[in-house]
Amino acid sequence: MDKAVYQLEALSPLAETQGVGTAREDWKRQRHRMEATEEQHTPRGVKKRWHRVAFRGLLALFGAALRLSGLYQRGVRNALDIKLKRIELKFENLPSEFDGYRILQLSDPHVDFLAGPLDTALELISGDQVDLCVLTGDYRKGVTGPFEHILPTFEKLMAQSRARNGICAILGNHDCADMAEAFENLGIDVLINETRSIQKGEAQIHVTGTDDVHYYYTDAARAALETAPDGFKIAIIHSAELAEVAANAGFSLYLAGHTHGGQICLPGGMPIITQMGSHRRYASGLWRHGSMTGYTTTGIGVSGLPVRFNTRGEVVLITLRCC
Repeated sequence: MDKAVYQLEALSPLAETQGVGTAREDWKRQRHRMEATEEQHTPRGVKKRWHRVAFRGLLALFGAALRLSGLYQRGVRNALDIKLKRIELKFENLPSEFDGYRILQLSDPHVDFLAGPLDTALELISGDQVDLCVLTGDYRKGVTGPFEHILPTFEKLMAQSRARNGICAILGNHDCADMAEAFENLGIDVLINETRSIQKGEAQIHVTGTDDVHYYYTDAARAALETAPDGFKIAIIHSAELAEVAANAGFSLYLAGHTHGGQICLPGGMPIITQMGSHRRYASGLWRHGSMTGYTTTGIGVSGLPVRFNTRGEVVLITLRCC
């Protein structure tokens, strides 16, 4: 692994006065409180638990209908069909030293829900040398309960990683606060409303990661984006719901997951449900918001039901290019 220079830029608005360690502890206490309420904290306000209860009921009915129709097993086969998607993106403000920089994005594996997709993904990327690997959230099936059983999978990922500048991760709405420390003990760099700067020669790019903004939004996520240093900036955020904030803060690239591309879509890939409170048009694939480029991956795994229709899971390999 090549040497990279990482520099902590913004953990929360309190970081400068209280210190990074204290700010992380403050975040953890706040996150624990939010997890305990089972409320959904979004940029648009708080939603009560009944939204999730109603959604689970609808999923159960839909699953029963799939079984009766004979389509269930086809959906499972679709969910196991993972592809490797290669994208080349051009930027006018990318430092020339980073021309050809390769970022591997893995998102939404939900590794304890359906066996197979992540193993397939690891096989697809086994021969690729990349510069940076980013994990964009939702690592387990549940939104509460233990998570230790998924850690061997990510230990395996670390052992197989060929990312020169290591692995950065953020948390999704299925991920609890305690997972941050557990991942860091494996050698994964977890970004909680903070920025890492990667230096190559005399040039830098900046990677800002926030806590999940779909269930656990706080103003610290916005502050991390707005106080990130100038230059070429990449946002890794579980959902595209902060696209406008990131674009206004001068970010060039926004990488997200969360939606599974809809997971169950109409013919042509139109999502029926996006699980997004805003910017639903950014639920899948490449998009633009102002001068910022975004990509929302369909992800590796599935949630709710172990099926996919009219959308396909993916691993994404992005190559940055200068214009």
